[in-house]
Amino acid sequence: MSERDGDPRVPLYQNVKSELLRAIAAGEYTPGEPFITQREIRERFGVSNTTAVKALNDLVVDGLLVRRRGKGTFVAEGPRTTRPAEDGADASIMCVLSLLHDRSPHAARLIRGVEAVCAELGYRMFLSDTKGDPDLEERALLRAARGGASGVVLYPVEGRAPLPALEGMRRRGVPMVMVDRYRQDVVADAVVADNFAVGFQLTEHLIAAGHTRIAVLWEETDSTSVRDRLAGHLQALQQHGIRQRRELTVLRPYLGPPAASRIETVRELLALAEPPSAIMCANGYVLAGAVHDLTSLGVQIPDEIELAGMDDGGPLELPPLTLVSAILPSEEIGRRAMTILARRLAEPDAGDVEHVVLPIGVRIRDSSTGHLRVVRTQAPGPA
Repeated sequence: MSERDGDPRVPLYQNVKSELLRAIAAGEYTPGEPFITQREIRERFGVSNTTAVKALNDLVVDGLLVRRRGKGTFVAEGPRTTRPAEDGADASIMCVLSLLHDRSPHAARLIRGVEAVCAELGYRMFLSDTKGDPDLEERALLRAARGGASGVVLYPVEGRAPLPALEGMRRRGVPMVMVDRYRQDVVADAVVADNFAVGFQLTEHLIAAGHTRIAVLWEETDSTSVRDRLAGHLQALQQHGIRQRRELTVLRPYLGPPAASRIETVRELLALAEPPSAIMCANGYVLAGAVHDLTSLGVQIPDEIELAGMDDGGPLELPPLTLVSAILPSEEIGRRAMTILARRLAEPDAGDVEHVVLPIGVRIRDSSTGHLRVVRTQAPGPA
């Protein structure tokens, strides 16, 4: 690496910092031992003194390094924790989640489940918000690997970016349970909802209501929960002899792009020779976006298009707006994950890796106290 290497859009000190993070996670530097010096960074990475200082300063600010006057820079000691006593009173648990939507009922209930078991067993819980950022996730896991937690409940961010900190956790014997989704490249316990059933059962209800042209709108596209839901949807179509249409089921982010691209996605669906009569939305945030975009294009809901919700996370209450919606066992996911983690802490070598799949619920409009009809009150502007 040199001043001219790497992606020019990423500050060079960030690349150096990432390499140093990986070295710490890999155990090349341990707490209490001197860390690499500014001069050694300059020589190893071929960067300026300013770049070396910035990378080191950031790691100090993040709490991963400490400076000792007259002695140099050292990897920070993590908060000292012990193997839990019988009542677990001396152990701490780090709950690492991506709280992109702070009011998400799904995330809130999941945390509540973890916290409830921690309270029952005498563990302390610390919450770390990764904001969907793999770098923030790695830092949180690195703190756990260095001794900041006895165990970790992890809600993995989207994608499969390499996480050296996971290897550091494994070597240091820090147990981890994944929730909501799991990483196929990591051997770890996991507790998830039956996401295949989400896609399958919602599709079954839509087909029973007469819909054969069903589009799917996603927020994330690279996670096991998404792939399992899509697989369930496609299986239901196949069992009913309905042809899969790629333009309706393609895995592409709907909320991620700018609003102009988002509404263009909806416009393209409506312009198909056989447009969808129903749309399955990944969550309440996607549902809110779909309602806004459909009505801005003059589409009446549910008269012209029915909606379905794959989980209840979001700013809107799903049942009044949807023909059918899934109910995730969010709190039970948290409780089961923490129960498994507590058992791993008490007996590190007890049993094989567990992959727990919990049943979902389904709420249909007929069982709701009421439903909404959404129309545009004035003609849309020019396209």
